[in-house]
This record gives sequence, C-alpha cells and structure tokens, in this order.
Amino acid sequence: MGKLLIVGTLAFDAIETPFGKTGRILGGAGTFIGLAASQFKIDSAIVSVVGDDFPQAYMDILKNRDIDLSGVEVVKGGKTFFWEGKYHNDLNSRDTLATELNTLADFNPIVPSDYTDADIVMLGNLHPNIQLSVINQMEKRPKLIVLDTMNFWMDNTWDELMAVIAKIDVIAINDEEARQMTNEYSLVKAAAKIQEMGPKYVVIKKGEHGALLFHKENIFFAPALPLEEVFDPTGAGDTFAGGFAGYLTEAENISFESMKNAIIHGSNLASFCVEKFGTERMVDLKKSEVDARLAQFKELTQFNIELT
Repeated sequence: MGKLLIVGTLAFDAIETPFGKTGRILGGAGTFIGLAASQFKIDSAIVSVVGDDFPQAYMDILKNRDIDLSGVEVVKGGKTFFWEGKYHNDLNSRDTLATELNTLADFNPIVPSDYTDADIVMLGNLHPNIQLSVINQMEKRPKLIVLDTMNFWMDNTWDELMAVIAKIDVIAINDEEARQMTNEYSLVKAAAKIQEMGPKYVVIKKGEHGALLFHKENIFFAPALPLEEVFDPTGAGDTFAGGFAGYLTEAENISFESMKNAIIHGSNLASFCVEKFGTERMVDLKKSEVDARLAQFKELTQFNIELT
C-alpha cells in the first residue's frame, strides 16, 4: 500500500458567504487534503501543529479516517492557526478579515519515522522554509513531491520559494498565481516557464472552470462539474490536491496518463467540498457518492469525434 505524507495546517476557519455565516469551525489545508486523500486505499500521515485549544473531536475526525497524526505537534498553552474570510456574491473573490498564525509562527515540522520513506509528499500551502525542511527530512527521494503555494509567498519569500520549487516534481497553483510567478498572461507560456524552474508537471487550477495539466509538450484539460449550488468554496483547492495526491499514491503510477485520472479524481472530490460549509461535506462523504459522481464526470468528458 502506498504512503502519502501531507504537510499542511490544521486550523480554525470562520466563513461568511451569501448563504450564511459560521463561527469557528474545522479547517486548514492539511485537514482538507487529508480528508480527500482518505477516500483512497493508502497509508497517510499529516505533519502539522495546533494549540491545546484544538478539540479532540476534530482530531478524532481525522483518526477515524485512518490518518496518522503522530506528526501533529500540540503546543501546550498555544493557540491554533485561525483564518476568517468573507466571500463576495460571485464566490470567486473574498476578503480576508483575520489571519492569526499563532502556533504556526514557530512551527518546526518533524516527519514521523514511519513516513520518512513516503512514496508521495504533498506540501500544502505553507512557508517555503517549512516545505524545504520536510523535503530534507526524507530518507530517500520520494517518487513524487507535489507543492501548493500562493501569491503571499511569491510577494514575501521569493528566493526561499524558488529554492523549494527547484526540488519538486509537481506544482499546483491557480491561474492568477501562475501569471504572477511568470509575468506571462498565456497559461501555456506560464506553464513552460514554471517547468524551467524545476517542476516536471504544472497543474493550473481555474476554480469553476476546471484545471489544466502541463508536462513538456503535453496538455490536458479537465472541466469542473457544473453544480446547481456552490455553498462555500473554502478548501476546494486543497481538496483537489488531496484527491490528486491520494489517487496517485493508490495507483502507484506517476505517468502523464495516470495524472490525467488524478486530475479528474481531484476535481470530483472538490465538487463535493463546496456543497456545505468548511469540511462538513467531506466528513460525511461516502464512496458510493464519489463513484456516482465520477460516472457523471465520465459522461461530461467522453465523446467520439469522427475524422474523415
């Protein structure tokens, strides 16, 4: 069984959308990635940090999905990372109302000894130095290192980010971030420039408009499933990443063809994430629901063209 190491935040989120508002609820990139990846037959572990204000009930949600939490540091007297945001009516843009790093400010990740030989490492959106520290703790080169990042790190830690990007295999960013990273409006040109920085594969997420996969001269596009209702987009990108990495870990195949399937599985799981606030939908998600929606994806994306 393949091993997946996930590095990302376990956090509190407070979210407001046109459909409602929450208090502090379970969130964080590591949580969304872990829940999505747990849909696959793999061994997985999360490396993160929380304060002792993080409820045991939230830990149990992850443990009940057979996710190893031995790499999660609990800081006595510390407070857990907190993010608060308000989405605009189109749900494509949002305002960050509060960001409290708390225990994350001094986080020194420790990879569990059972996962220093992980097949795939999924580096969630964190400071590049934290991501690099995890790479340096691996006892052998993983088959695949996947990285997520954002414009904040491009603005404030460019050199450190470039040092990490030089060591990874796959980068997953959105279209705005790809353009900022390369100063190229064309996503094809942007992906080519990013590949020159180190990653062999570039995944560019376009939200409700799907995702693009680039590798050398090869390009693959997967649409997002059209949904009647999108309730809360928080964590959709992380859920996509968890599905992508989870599928590849189970498949034990990292070819371009396998990554096409991983993109579809990631998009499929992300389509569930947005249906309720925070992690609520992912916690209750059943395999039968996942399989049924995959069939919808197949109908959406497969067709025959007769060439004469």
